[in-house]
Amino acid sequence: MPLVELIRHHVLTAERLHGDDTPVPVLAKNKTATARLWTYVRDDRPFGGPDPPAAIFHYSRNRNGEHPSRHLAGYAGILQADAYAGFGELYDAKRWPGPITEAACWSHGRRNFFELADLRKAPLAIEAVRRIDAIFATERELNGFAAEDRRAARQYRVAPLVGELADWMRAERGRLSRHAETAKAIDYMLKRWTAFTRFLDDGRICLSNNAAERALRGIALGRKAWLFAGSDRGGERAAAIYTLIGTAKLNDVDPQAWLADVLGRIADHPASRLDELLPWHWKARPEIMAA
Repeated sequence: MPLVELIRHHVLTAERLHGDDTPVPVLAKNKTATARLWTYVRDDRPFGGPDPPAAIFHYSRNRNGEHPSRHLAGYAGILQADAYAGFGELYDAKRWPGPITEAACWSHGRRNFFELADLRKAPLAIEAVRRIDAIFATERELNGFAAEDRRAARQYRVAPLVGELADWMRAERGRLSRHAETAKAIDYMLKRWTAFTRFLDDGRICLSNNAAERALRGIALGRKAWLFAGSDRGGERAAAIYTLIGTAKLNDVDPQAWLADVLGRIADHPASRLDELLPWHWKARPEIMAA
């Protein structure tokens, strides 16, 4: 689909991407298999970027690391993601055209503590959540700042909180058995501390990967309605449709009105001007607006 390709190109020219994936059932012989839908989201608004947001989706039959390597071939920017091992090759210093810069997700780090705090009322986990929430609260005040302004504010306001959290986690970790669940939550963060703290020196990086998780939320809801993809080709078509709908929503465009209008005019639209039909350039016809 030409519009999907235009969106894909726009997404992959971003300085920073959010990436994530989710399971999706696909029909197999006498059963359903678990395939994956992947998303990569460009959203520069948190650091005051002028370019429009967009999301690209891909389908794969499994969750092997070869898929993100193929999706992001040629990309060498920043990737905000969880600690999925399949992303590891992307960060390899020997990768061509260069390593992707890893930025860890603080929401994932917080989640490990929150589950212990919520379900087991573990005192150390409760304290960890309190400290991480203080970092998130300060970050919310910096949302939308230009990248350099956000970096400077983080150095002054956020870095001390992060440093105190690190000192506290290291001190508490020394008192815990390696088998303790709280120790595992601490280790998850400390073993990836460089990726977790990279945001302090780069105002383009967000604290969390919530942009990708939000993009996948519609798939989780959709599974209740369509249950499974009928084939691999159906999964690929679903990825293309999610790319169109997800990008329209990110740009505050009604997907139904946009697609109805674009499908009605695309056959006669000059191929050299297809970018005019992208959600952020689209101008609805009067009858669409009045509907």
